[in-house]
Amino acid sequence: MNSFTDYIENAIQWALANKDRRDYQYKCLAFVEDAYEQSNSFEMFGGDTAKESAEMYSPLHSGSPERGAFVFFKSEGPINGITKEWGHVGLSLGNDKVIHTWDTIRIDNYRDIEKLQGAEGWTFPEYIGWAGPDIFLNGFRKR
Repeated sequence: MNSFTDYIENAIQWALANKDRRDYQYKCLAFVEDAYEQSNSFEMFGGDTAKESAEMYSPLHSGSPERGAFVFFKSEGPINGITKEWGHVGLSLGNDKVIHTWDTIRIDNYRDIEKLQGAEGWTFPEYIGWAGPDIFLNGFRKR
């Protein structure tokens, strides 16, 4: 186990406790960051979008994401009248399962996320890789 085990388990339990919520639509990055921040009482610092965070945490790992990892996808569509690549991100539960926001907070196989039809004008997500907490928690600050 790594030194992030407690943080990971707290984040996953928070995410699972919030499954089926609908108020995180179009806020996938906020959801995965809240899972870590709210369950562990700290603040982390990533990009403003899933795409920006994926770029910050590059190079991303390929293959099956480890438990607690942020799992990133390319995805483009309109939000508030602006169409661009915003990206998509979920939190790995391990065993190829990811909890993420879509129409609701839900669990899918990380490869099955690529088959999800998005809202009107959105592209299908395309898996690009994952980053572990050793990367995205770099520089976090306890509250």
